[in-house]
Amino acid sequence: MKVRAIPIVFLGLLLFALPAFSQVDPGPRGGPAGAGGPLNSVASNIPTTILDFFNNGKTRFLNVSSVAGTIAGAPGVGLGPRFNSRSCVACHSQPAAGGSSPSTNPEVADATANGATNTVPSFVLINGPVREARFPFFTDSSGNPITSSPNGGVEPLYTIAGRTDAGTCNATVISQPNFASAASHNNIIFRIPTPVFGSGLIENIEETTLLSYLGAGSLYGVSGTFNRNPNDGTISRFGWKAQNKSLEIFAGEAYNVEMGVSNELFTQERPTPEEERATGLSSACKTNATPEDHTNFNTTALATSSDSVMFAMFMRLLKPPVQQITAGNVARALNGEATFTDIGCASCHKKSFTTAASSLTADLNNVTATLYSDLQIHHMGTVLADNVSQGNAGGDQFRTAPLWGLGQRLFFLHDGRSTNLDDAISKHASTGSEATTVVLNYLGLTPTEKDDLLIFLRSL
Repeated sequence: MKVRAIPIVFLGLLLFALPAFSQVDPGPRGGPAGAGGPLNSVASNIPTTILDFFNNGKTRFLNVSSVAGTIAGAPGVGLGPRFNSRSCVACHSQPAAGGSSPSTNPEVADATANGATNTVPSFVLINGPVREARFPFFTDSSGNPITSSPNGGVEPLYTIAGRTDAGTCNATVISQPNFASAASHNNIIFRIPTPVFGSGLIENIEETTLLSYLGAGSLYGVSGTFNRNPNDGTISRFGWKAQNKSLEIFAGEAYNVEMGVSNELFTQERPTPEEERATGLSSACKTNATPEDHTNFNTTALATSSDSVMFAMFMRLLKPPVQQITAGNVARALNGEATFTDIGCASCHKKSFTTAASSLTADLNNVTATLYSDLQIHHMGTVLADNVSQGNAGGDQFRTAPLWGLGQRLFFLHDGRSTNLDDAISKHASTGSEATTVVLNYLGLTPTEKDDLLIFLRSL
């Protein structure tokens, strides 16, 4: 393996001049979606098998929710009182169900759907990424952040006030967070949806397998650690900071946080952190008994499970993305893959792991998961830091994002600030970032080498 060394003086000059370097991203790969279907053996099953569970989970993943299930075309129950969007697929749809932000942001229409009276926040754009907002710190009465009082909870974009199915819940008893004040005081950060393709493989990688890769990137200044479940101490692996241990926890939390649907994992309606510190959520907006999503007794087998369980099953059985190299680019993509390893990208974005034995399906049993991630959390420096801690992941630490499916994504980095791979790579370099040396190696490539690397990434 060839290792590139950057002189210290040149390193400083490059950091100072990062914006001056630019390479053309070939853009999202066209053609059919390289993901979205069930695992191979799941797809080949006859009816009344595991495939039915995948399809049932997908149907629920696609369902639009309303407050009480009384709105035509919105069979899901439990929306709000606060929410970001109205279905799982609204946010996870590019390039297929289970993906990430689509090209048209559904949050714009969500603001006023079914009579709701919300104002669309300035950072929610029709052609921008789906976003959730967080305030890193609680504030004083003037809106100034109190840096000794961390917040970090999700601030839902919208409320059900004004909706035709919201009962007596109205804007006089519930309001949107003051996003304008938070923005003016530099106390707001964003997250975009993580793709969930291949999640069953990620969930089934043995801990000793992951631990064996710790320290592998030390040659490039990469250290890394794992976020861990605080109760049993095992490695958590889902979410931007690897804060969620399992797919069911991931699904249950998202159902409650993103759509406001209480469930058997998160059983109460959630107020904003500010409301919790003040008077709590108005009872006028608590329209349903809780938990709204729950085990359904006295029904057929598939209908018995809660939505949260079936969301997790859908994600668990989702096939991982398939690499697709455009005709005529095979040699260049292979060169790009070699460069990817040569300059140190693979020190965090490890190509693959072998999963453990699985009792669920052969597709998860001792198979190669080509995820391009070590699932560790790494310090990403001042440029990407969001000042939000989750578990033992600090304010500038993020999980190495799996790169499978990258070729068809539209928005990059945890907050969707970039639509260009070259720009996204460059933003990995800053004071305190473990990736700085690798990025400087990238910036030192010839234009052809950079192009080949981007072609390789867009093939994933």
